[in-house]
Amino acid sequence: MNNEILLNVKHVKKYFPLSKKWFVEKKYVKAVDDVSFFIKKGETFGLVGESGCGKSTTGRLINGLIKADTGEINFQGTNVANISEKLWKRYRKPMQMVFQDPYASLSPRMKVKDILMEPLTIHYPKMSKQEKEILVKDLLEKCGISEFHLSKYPHEFSGGQRQRIGIARSLILKPELIIADEPVSALDVSIQSQILNLMKDLQEEFGLTYLFISHDLGVVEHISDRVGVMYLGSLVEIATKKQIFADPKHPYTQALLSSIPKPDPKEKREPIMLEGEIPSASNPPVGCKFHTRCPLAMDICKQKVPELKQIEQEQQVACHLFD
Repeated sequence: MNNEILLNVKHVKKYFPLSKKWFVEKKYVKAVDDVSFFIKKGETFGLVGESGCGKSTTGRLINGLIKADTGEINFQGTNVANISEKLWKRYRKPMQMVFQDPYASLSPRMKVKDILMEPLTIHYPKMSKQEKEILVKDLLEKCGISEFHLSKYPHEFSGGQRQRIGIARSLILKPELIIADEPVSALDVSIQSQILNLMKDLQEEFGLTYLFISHDLGVVEHISDRVGVMYLGSLVEIATKKQIFADPKHPYTQALLSSIPKPDPKEKREPIMLEGEIPSASNPPVGCKFHTRCPLAMDICKQKVPELKQIEQEQQVACHLFD
């Protein structure tokens, strides 16, 4: 890993309208609300938070599957936030995605060989069939699937095998950045570690950069170099893995970490109980979005939105406790 920044997300917002009727005051779901972070070349940046916090939407914004309302998404020195679909074709090769559900992300009507050859046919129309087959066999083997399975359909594989095929498909165009959106959450725990170790091995072999999206802090701890914690569409803390898991600063991060069971029963950790429900993303609280559930909330938290500011080297926190 070096200090070259491959992806730089600046003040990105994405609001989804709740109603499209005219003459009605529009309300919006603030799915991604002023999010900024960067990913260095060769590192794994873990994006973590509860369901509905906007982390998957952030991944789709970066990959151009949906368009940002405002902000910049700088990838390889170009702002790709609102470029045309024609221009996006140029960035599909260096930026690929691994989806959450291996049962839904592979076409049931296509054989494994055809699934992996399709991106090559689109992006390298002059490549011969023999060259494609050699590439497909080699990559599939690296992902733990033998060439014997090339003529099979996705329904003939287990969930873990399908995710291996999905990972192979994401690598076939030799990308620099892979956005992995909850890639192991649909798999058995025994299979999860195999897929995570495979991703780490492939990262080392191909020099990959990962944006790893997950709600599972244990998984994020295993694979990430740096971690961003999201709450209700905004980032509340960004730090190295060591800083996040050894010395979390934001009260929300502390509460999340307190819920992880310790492997050693002698190590007791008192869980931090958060009161109340998560507010609606269409009507978030004024000021700090977390103040309605925060045990350390002050008057200023109810009035002013905290800025994400650096408090230590590589550690940023959005909390008035550090003003």
